[in-house]
This record gives sequence, C-alpha cells and structure tokens, in this order.
Amino acid sequence: MSAVTTPVQASAPGPSLTSVFVRLKLSLLRNGLRQSGGRTVAYVLSAVTGAVVVAGIVLAFALLRGHADAGTVAVLLTGALSLGWAVMPLFLPSGDETLDPSRLVMLPLRPRPLVRALLVASLVGIGPVLTLVLTSGASVAVAHGAAGTVAAVLAVPLTTVTCVALSRAVAAANVRLLTSRKGRDLALLSGLVIAVGMQFVNFAAQRLGRAGGLESLEPASTVVGWLPPAAAIGAVDSASRGDHAVAAARLLLTAAALAALVYWWQRSLVRLMVEPDGSTIGAASDAGARDKADSGLLARFLPGGRTGTVMERSLRYIWRDPKTKAAWVTSLAIGLIVPLFNAFQGAGSVYFACFSSGMLGMLMYNQFGQDTSAFWMVAQTISTAADAYAELRSRALALLTITLPFTVLVTGVTAGVLGDWAKFPEALGLALGLLGAMVGTGAVTSANFPYSIPQDSGYKNVAPGQAGLAWISIFGGMVTSGVLCSPLIAATVYLHVSDQQSLLWLLLPAGLLYGALLILAGLKLAAPRAAKRLPEILAAVSKG
Repeated sequence: MSAVTTPVQASAPGPSLTSVFVRLKLSLLRNGLRQSGGRTVAYVLSAVTGAVVVAGIVLAFALLRGHADAGTVAVLLTGALSLGWAVMPLFLPSGDETLDPSRLVMLPLRPRPLVRALLVASLVGIGPVLTLVLTSGASVAVAHGAAGTVAAVLAVPLTTVTCVALSRAVAAANVRLLTSRKGRDLALLSGLVIAVGMQFVNFAAQRLGRAGGLESLEPASTVVGWLPPAAAIGAVDSASRGDHAVAAARLLLTAAALAALVYWWQRSLVRLMVEPDGSTIGAASDAGARDKADSGLLARFLPGGRTGTVMERSLRYIWRDPKTKAAWVTSLAIGLIVPLFNAFQGAGSVYFACFSSGMLGMLMYNQFGQDTSAFWMVAQTISTAADAYAELRSRALALLTITLPFTVLVTGVTAGVLGDWAKFPEALGLALGLLGAMVGTGAVTSANFPYSIPQDSGYKNVAPGQAGLAWISIFGGMVTSGVLCSPLIAATVYLHVSDQQSLLWLLLPAGLLYGALLILAGLKLAAPRAAKRLPEILAAVSKG
C-alpha cells in the first residue's frame, strides 16, 4: 500500500506593509469623517480653503514667471512652507492620529519597512497634496529651458517628500513630550504663536515696503536657498540660469537631508519601540514635596480664610490647567503686542492700552466653566448669597492680582515708546475703568450664562450645544462694558474739547474709583443669582 502524498501548496505572499498602511490610513480617514457631520464639514471646508489659498499662490507664481525677483519669492515661500511642516507636529500633536507610532509598539515590525510604510502613508492627505501643488507653482515661476524643467521634475517631489519626512521625524522624536501635559500645553498655545506671528508678518511687510521692496530680501533668499528643502527650488532657479553645478549641489544637498531625516526618524522609532518611558520616574515623590513648598510660598502672600483659599485655587488653575493657561498667556501676549506694535509703527496711541484691558477682562467671563464637573465641590461651600459673593470676589481678586499691574505696565510702555507721557494718566484711567467694567460684567455673565469647557477636545472651548451661551456671555458682556464706560469716555472728550488739559490727570483716580465701583456692583448683582442657580450652573459646566 503506497503512501498517499498531497502536495503542499505554497501560501500566497501577503500584501506589502506599505499598501497595508496606505489602506489603513484611507480607512481611518473615511471612518473618521463618518463619525459626525460637523467633522465632515470641517474637513471639507479646510480642504476647500486650503485649495483656494494654494490656487491663489500658484496664480501669483505664474504671474511672477520671468520677473527678476521670482527666484527670491519662490525660495523664501518654500522655506516658510518647510518651517510650517517642521513646527506643525509641535502644535498639532493629535492632527494625524492614524500615524501615531506609539500605537505600533506591540507589533512585530522591522524599522526600515515601518519607516517606508509610514512615509508613504504620510503622503496621503490634504497637506501633502497642497504642498505638491504649491512647490509645483514655485517651480513654474523659476523654471526656464530644458535644464530648468528637468531640475523642476526632480525638485518638486523631492521637496514634498522632504517636508513630510521632516514633519514625521520631528513628531517621532518628540512623541513622548507631545503626549504629556506639557505637550498639550504647547498645542493649546499654538493660537498665541499664530497671533504673534501674524503681528510680526504685518510689521515686516510694512518695513519691507519702506526698505525698497523685494530686493531687500535677496540676502535672506541666498541663505535659505542653501537650506533643504528650499534648496531644491533654488536648484531649479540655478539650472535655469545655467549654473548646473550649483543646481546639482543643491539637489544633492536636499537628497542628503532627506536621507538624514529618514535615518533620524528610524532611530527615534527604534528608541520608542524598545526603550521604556522613564519621564515620570520619581515624579510622584518629587511632586508632593514641590507642591508643599509651592503652596507655602504662595499662601504666604495671600490673605487668610476663604478669600486666600479661593485665590490660591484660581492662581493654580492658571499655572496647571492647559486651557486656562493658554487663555491667560494669549491674552497677556496679544494685549501687549497690539499696542506696542502699533506704537513702533508710528500709528498707535496711548489709548490702545484699553485693548489690553479688554483682553484681560474677558478672562473673568465663565469663571465656573473652568471648574468643569468639579464645580460640585465649590457648590458644597455655597449656601447663601454671602458665600457666593465671597467666592466671586476672591476669583476677581486673583484676576486683578495679575491684570492690574499688567495694565499699568502696558500703558506705561506704550506711552514711553510713543513719547506721549502727558496722556498717560487719562489713558490709564480709561484702561482701569474698562477693566473694572469687564470684571463686573464677567461676574454677572458667569452666574447667568455658564458653559462647559471640554478638557479633551483640542481647540474646542465650548461644549456642543452651548455656543449660543458663549456668544451671549462674551459679546453681551463686552457691549455692556463699553456702555458702562461711556461716562469716562464722555468726560475725556469733554475735557479735550473744552481745552481743560490741566484737569485730565483727574481721569486716573476717577477711572480707578469707577472701575472699583463697577466691580462691586457686578459682584453684588451676581452673588444672589449664583447662589440660586447652583444646580443649573453645575449641569451647564459638566457637559464637557
């Protein structure tokens, strides 16, 4: 009896890791858009907005073709685009959750295939496509002749892939920072960076117009033209001018930078996969001693009783809560930048210090929202209108501890830059009056229009369904504050019109006293309302 043998069928080779990651990226994007209509609308709007902006830039590049400064503009804009790709992971750590390498720790993946698969999957999305189109436009502006066309064909994909690799390498190297509380703080401060950056761009644009136009940018373009990946676009310009050796050197420099970025990325992934996270070792033991020391130092400067306790809690919110910290830093920075930048440009006024008061006064609005569901502990300590008054007064004092000296500082620095110290007393009086009006109306709106601040939803500062409350609270309070400050404004105008300049200094004590009265009036109005609406306030601030 002969043995029956069955041929062993060779198993079909599985799909490559790269194709798996690309399909995974597409599936996760598609399923993410199906979660909610709002997310789909936001995705479509961002895509359309980006396409419109990029189309406008590409059109501008096309119009620059043949212009003497086309190479300067193309290289500098490509450098700015590369910088955006480099810093994007630091401010948008959760912007591409599908490619988070920490999710792959338990999978048996080798470094080189993993990096290759991640790089290809990273090229799927709105950002890489728009970058490809933008770099194509930059190449069109500077490409001339056969040599320039060949260089452009090589430079466009090389620039796009280098930008993406730069972004992923930075993200992988800082993934543990970006998933920590410091990383979340950094992400929430991105709005501040954008606002500050826009002010610098505005200031630079005005200075550029005075300095002779685009020709003044040629030294910067020369330097950026040798920095990858902008060097690839510089290579197109060089090839079009006949400098073939310089063009080849710039392309090789960009290719070498891409190889170095991929190697750095691979090393970061290996370290992430095999090394434990020791960032929190000893944190528990050190935190207790540090908190105890900080508490003693802070409590030493605060009053005793409930006032000091509530003030300390509010000040700790500013330091520890990411969204509260972001709001404070943004308000302080923008409140200082706007008056100073206008003063440096020669178009400002000492009265611009009132902008700082407005930014800081808005921090009083929605005081209970920052407590979230933990407001129930605060509610347990409030049984009468007097308790609510003490709670709101202490929160206002904590805010004024920072905002009062900062308002004086901004007004003084603005007056010093403008050299207009004669208007310092009246400007400071108006600023203090506006600050008092906003703190008073902030107490009232906190009691009547509280809303929740989501803690785990990125940039959302309002829970779904509560946007109307936020608009009423903020804009209603701002309009009311402006109306309440009308007596001070009228007095200032009257003294100027009636040529009674010697009495303008009286606006400083008048503004200080008037602002204090508005704060007291706002607290008195808000306290009984807050004491009666504790359950409603708790329900409103717990929806996040």
